[in-house]
Amino acid sequence: MMPKMDGLQATRAIRAMQAERPDAEEIPIIAVSANAFAEDVQTSLDAGMNGHISKPLNVAEVAKVIARNLNKV
Repeated sequence: MMPKMDGLQATRAIRAMQAERPDAEEIPIIAVSANAFAEDVQTSLDAGMNGHISKPLNVAEVAKVIARNLNKV
């Protein structure tokens, strides 16, 4: 939870900046959340995030998701 907007709102705002920032669609954004249900993951993806990692963190999973998304850049 962030003070001005949550991660979903921030992701939507970043993705909407394509006119000013051509790379706005390519910036990897990965949710880190205690919300772990399938619908929570889908909400993150629908907002434009590239992945969703649930807490408590599994270091191997974090590394896998980061590596998968860095290879896209």
